[in-house]
Amino acid sequence: MDLIAVYTTVADERQAELLATAAIESQLAACVQAEKISSTYRWQGQLEQAAEIRLLLKTTRRAYPRLQQLLLELHPYELPAIFAIPLCEAAPAYRQWVEQQIAVN
Repeated sequence: MDLIAVYTTVADERQAELLATAAIESQLAACVQAEKISSTYRWQGQLEQAAEIRLLLKTTRRAYPRLQQLLLELHPYELPAIFAIPLCEAAPAYRQWVEQQIAVN
């Protein structure tokens, strides 16, 4: 299976919409979901807690390098978390739809 789920986080809905729209318009993701989360982490020696928006981008392995590049170019964070998880199973019709939405073959 060639489908992957790509995750990243941003600080607000405006930033989330910017990344989601760019990924869809460039045909590097078939769908982007956004949800509000609370994050706790250490940054530059300080404990941080922040409200964030987590993005889940549905795409393919082949599109990942270009999607990662796009996200890095547009991402507002100094060190954004951008990572992918392989999807082991998906409904055949859904898998086909995702693959049809992606411009990278």
